[in-house]
Amino acid sequence: MRARLTMLVAGIATLTLLAFSIPLAIMLRNAAAERAVSLAQQEAHLVTAIVPTSEKAQLESAVAHMNTGFQFPVTVFWTDGTVIGAAAPRSSAVELAAAQGQSLTAATEGGREILNSVRMPDGGYAVIRAYVDDNHLTAGVGRSWLLLGAIALVLLGIGLFLASRLAKVLLVPLADLAEVSNRLADGDLDARARAEGPAEIERVGTALNTLADRIRDLLEAERERVADLSHRLRTPLTVLRLEAEAITNPVERATVDEAVGGVERAVNLAIRDARRPGRAAECDAAAVVAERFAFWSALAEDTDRECTVSLAPGPLPVKLPAEDLADAMDSLLANVFAHTPDGTAFEVRLWARPEGGAIVDIADEGPGLPNAAAFERGKSGGGSTGLGLDIARRAAAASGGRLVFGAGHGGKGALIRLELG
Repeated sequence: MRARLTMLVAGIATLTLLAFSIPLAIMLRNAAAERAVSLAQQEAHLVTAIVPTSEKAQLESAVAHMNTGFQFPVTVFWTDGTVIGAAAPRSSAVELAAAQGQSLTAATEGGREILNSVRMPDGGYAVIRAYVDDNHLTAGVGRSWLLLGAIALVLLGIGLFLASRLAKVLLVPLADLAEVSNRLADGDLDARARAEGPAEIERVGTALNTLADRIRDLLEAERERVADLSHRLRTPLTVLRLEAEAITNPVERATVDEAVGGVERAVNLAIRDARRPGRAAECDAAAVVAERFAFWSALAEDTDRECTVSLAPGPLPVKLPAEDLADAMDSLLANVFAHTPDGTAFEVRLWARPEGGAIVDIADEGPGLPNAAAFERGKSGGGSTGLGLDIARRAAAASGGRLVFGAGHGGKGALIRLELG
């Protein structure tokens, strides 16, 4: 943008300078020609004053003497055709001036001739001619044009310098606004723009800072609501745990205790996440996937599902906390159990991502994927909340990866791929 603004100013300045310089250059040339013609006319008038009262012999001596001091040669065409003074051809303009008694200026080869007609006692007309060559007509014009061009270049340079300074004044605050916007987009809610520069940009910076404050306030209020809601769940969880302790069957009691413990851990994690947002963590994808597969494989046995796993040797570090990856795996595996009939086999595969991270595939032999609308947040075809896939999608995005849907092996069943950065 800085280059474009500079080029725009350069173009406008160039056109403006040309609009003034070209007429001024023509005026300088015309002024030089008029100055030379005026001087030649003065010399011709000096001779004209003595022609009517002088004899031819006296005039020849006087004109010869004058030509030694004149800048432009003067010639007198006498009424009988005699040429007195500087040798010159009898041009058609001279013939016209002699025939009609006119005084005129005419262009001729190599310059101009200034002609004055004088009526002689014998009734004829003598013509006094002063000749100005082209060199004298343009004397000093080249130097004036060079000076004019130098002035135009200096003015153009000043214009470009001012344009560059103006662009800096405009673009530095804009670059600061862009940087702050990018930091806010990356989650740095403490980023603020410097309210400086032109008034319009200053107002934009102030508005951006106000927006950042508002976003931070809204997020803090949302986190507090999540933390409060999660905290309220502790009371019914405590009741459930007390009820579990009253179960006399040890196996059933252990199962319920484990389920209540899982819910309790999830609640505690929600509270911790709400209180400490934006944590940066990594985990070993191989260890987390293996642990969650072991948990769900026990449920697979109860529902007559054949399950297989293929894990690349760890560690496979991914940019995601272990709890978030575990939640994503649980949501994806829970979908298999929720949306396929009992006895449907499934497979979990894990391998390293070439550019870093890991890829997890969960493939089943069920009825396959529904239409794409089923993958939107809050929508479900199986009576659930519809948030499971969104949990996995957000986990993948947080790590710099993505969630991909497709068909299983041989076009049968469903394949959900979790790409983790």
